[in-house]
Amino acid sequence: MFRVNVPTTARMKQLGRVLAGQITGGEVIVLSGPLGAGKTTLTQGFGQGLHVDAPVVSPTFTIARELHGHTVLGEPVRLIHVDAYRLGSTEYEPGQNSADRLLDELESLGLDEELEDPDEHSVVLMEWGQQMASALAQERLEVYIERPLSVRSTASENSDCVLSSDGLRVVSIHAVGSTWTGRMSQLEEALAQ
Repeated sequence: MFRVNVPTTARMKQLGRVLAGQITGGEVIVLSGPLGAGKTTLTQGFGQGLHVDAPVVSPTFTIARELHGHTVLGEPVRLIHVDAYRLGSTEYEPGQNSADRLLDELESLGLDEELEDPDEHSVVLMEWGQQMASALAQERLEVYIERPLSVRSTASENSDCVLSSDGLRVVSIHAVGSTWTGRMSQLEEALAQ
């Protein structure tokens, strides 16, 4: 695991492009962090790095979108962009776990097999999937984005710490399984440039 400081939106998109440069096909990447941390911004850069054919927007209400692009080697790749945020809602049966809900949603979209066993021409990038990632993908890259806290003073002498929409993000990148473990030094070198 390593950490990288990301001070601006432009740098977050650059981080996404660098991650996309490591894609050969069949990978799963899980993005985590609080609302507004920069997950979708990173995904937009990732889409730019894969030269996708459509704008990258958060699929919060559709759960997943499929976009087409190509790797740095020119190989065609399908980006399956998943947003599991709303899978924690009360619309589901009691006791149904979030991994099962995600698979049900993806099955209705015809994308369930992509997450369980991505082929060499696809990459799955999942926002809000940290609680179900281990059940769905044994091989994955976990990316956690931390947002800064800012102190806001009120009229009284109390202070509140709130998440700031501006400022430095600290991004932790962790490989799970051999697919990404072997690429971590290359990734770290690419990010240092």
